[in-house]
Amino acid sequence: MMAVTISGHGGPEVVRIQDAPEPRPAAGEVLLDVRAAALNHLDIWVRKGRPGMGLRFPHVVGSDAAGVVAEAGPAVQGVRPGDEVILNPGISCGCCEFCRRGRHSECPSFTIVGLGRPGTFAERVAVPAECAYPKPGHLDFRSAAALPLAHLTAWRMLVARAALRPGETVLIHGIGGGVALAGLQIAKLLGAEVIVTSSSREKLNRARSLGADQTIDYAAEPDVARKVLDVTGGRGADVVLDTVGAATWKTDFAAVRRGGRIVLCGVTTGAAAETPLNVLYWNQVSVLGSTMGSHEDFRLMLRAVAAAKLEPVVDSVLPLERAAEAFARMEAGQQFGKIVLTP
Repeated sequence: MMAVTISGHGGPEVVRIQDAPEPRPAAGEVLLDVRAAALNHLDIWVRKGRPGMGLRFPHVVGSDAAGVVAEAGPAVQGVRPGDEVILNPGISCGCCEFCRRGRHSECPSFTIVGLGRPGTFAERVAVPAECAYPKPGHLDFRSAAALPLAHLTAWRMLVARAALRPGETVLIHGIGGGVALAGLQIAKLLGAEVIVTSSSREKLNRARSLGADQTIDYAAEPDVARKVLDVTGGRGADVVLDTVGAATWKTDFAAVRRGGRIVLCGVTTGAAAETPLNVLYWNQVSVLGSTMGSHEDFRLMLRAVAAAKLEPVVDSVLPLERAAEAFARMEAGQQFGKIVLTP
């Protein structure tokens, strides 16, 4: 079968399109005919490599996917060949204290498809049957593939971690990325007021068309926090959703209200940042880390998406053979929404 692999850690030059052995579903697994897969920043981190990652090369990358079940392995219940499904990429042991509490992304062995096992940028992929959920009926395969990782991450950040309430104000940095756009859609679904930032006027205008209430061009407005205070009447944002990391960390503390919440899921601009501890304690700010989500988070997110007929924002659709081009577009920050690959 055709697959997108990396031959080692490094730049775009390690990405290969090659013939790979077709996987076989083990006990409790299903074999998925991939109809569409979508790119995430995680795929870039996997390609670049981090200490202790321990991949076996060539490694098939990719975490998001939607497709049709081709085969069910032994001991599989509830999923049958022919089912149209969407993949929850999070994998946990299922038996530790955290999994038993339904907190799967806190499992000590938690991993993600495309990181801890071969990924979805292939014609077929074997995954645990419990990770295959019915595809929302209003979404085609391309839109469905754009949903899982980004919307699950944003749902957990806003609903499970920050406990966002209707009428609250959310600040989202760097609108255009998958999680940021998912956060905008989910925040509006929950009845929040949303402020977004970008250095692209085009992206800000498109965000307004998706429901953003306030937009800030950080290239033209160097003091983003001051602008947030201005548009909130000096109060500040109730919640800051941060996928950026070091470059926005100082702004988060200046823009959040007293007693507000900062929730972080990514460090695309770096992991080392100075925290103003005086602001943290004096303003009673809650700082919350968030990774992916539980099966219950995924189930609730899918129900909300189906009820609202929400559609993920798709930037572009490319054939699998143009995966290197997709990587380059994401690394350059040119996308607005998810980049989808089709076998």
